[in-house]
Amino acid sequence: MAETRRIIRRRKKKKRKRRILSSIVVILFLSTVAYTTSQFIAGQDIGSESGGGFDKDEAEKTKEEFEERDQPENSEVKQKDEKVNVLLVGSDSRGEGDTARTDTIMVAQYDTGEGTVKLASFMRDLWVDIPEVGYNRINASYSEGGIALLTETIEKNFGLHIDDYAVVNFNGFKEIVDIIAPDGIEIDVEKQLYYQSSDADININPGVQKLNGEELLGYARFRNDAKGDFNRVLRQQKVISALKEELVSMTSVTKLPKTVGALTQYVNTSMSTNELVLNYGRKFLLDTPENIETTRIPADDEWWPMTTSAGAEVLGHNEKQTRETVQEFFNSEQDSSQTAENTNTEEPS
Repeated sequence: MAETRRIIRRRKKKKRKRRILSSIVVILFLSTVAYTTSQFIAGQDIGSESGGGFDKDEAEKTKEEFEERDQPENSEVKQKDEKVNVLLVGSDSRGEGDTARTDTIMVAQYDTGEGTVKLASFMRDLWVDIPEVGYNRINASYSEGGIALLTETIEKNFGLHIDDYAVVNFNGFKEIVDIIAPDGIEIDVEKQLYYQSSDADININPGVQKLNGEELLGYARFRNDAKGDFNRVLRQQKVISALKEELVSMTSVTKLPKTVGALTQYVNTSMSTNELVLNYGRKFLLDTPENIETTRIPADDEWWPMTTSAGAEVLGHNEKQTRETVQEFFNSEQDSSQTAENTNTEEPS
């Protein structure tokens, strides 16, 4: 009898332990859900409070126009299923009724199979054939017809299929940076950057330092030196690489829900929250690329200064050669040794 009672007591202890363990797991799970939800909502509230988010109706209209755009019937635009090409645009739209403009046009390719990322920056003054408009600067396609026309222009001129897009306004960029890195993003500022106007107030000292969202935006947008947009492209790519490093750090992973919440307010994108978090985001965090391979379009030795009949200074180029350069960059295997630091740096003449 005594032995039977001991066996019964041991069984009861094991059951209590299992119940306690199960309760702990449930509490941790619910706490995680509650934290994630609260942080996601907090991120959304940031956009609502600042008034700098995208209009939801306008965002839905943009997505419909993107999906219904005219696409060239050309086999070379097709990519492998694992490769996702995302058009990234920085917009300086200042409010309702204001014509949206952009000085940041990039295409990022994420190879979900290989876990690699490529990033091409398109110079805003590149002279291209805009569908239904004619020849103009590439950034004019965004002013004329938004994301849909810019996408058509890239697909027509460079044979590069665009799967998704993401447009971030400048207020959103500052807020997202401050969420990801409250103490700032570390950047080695190459020289004194100073520019003041009614639209910008940039004054950044040289040297390694941490820049907050507003300072990082000023760093990325600065173009008032001898190399103008050429150096701005390099700085923008440098910022993207620094943000990537910060985003995959352990401290930033805990801020991911709040960051995604802010993204839903500040980023006008064709991608759903599930795609951002459960698909691309999860794969990116679990298999983070060591480097981001970068390039600039047009490449060195493939452009020349050109003045249009209207007197505008633009970047002329050999269209066939530029198209081949874009195709080769996105379709070739990534060279892991190439990073933002060795991207084209030719000074305009």
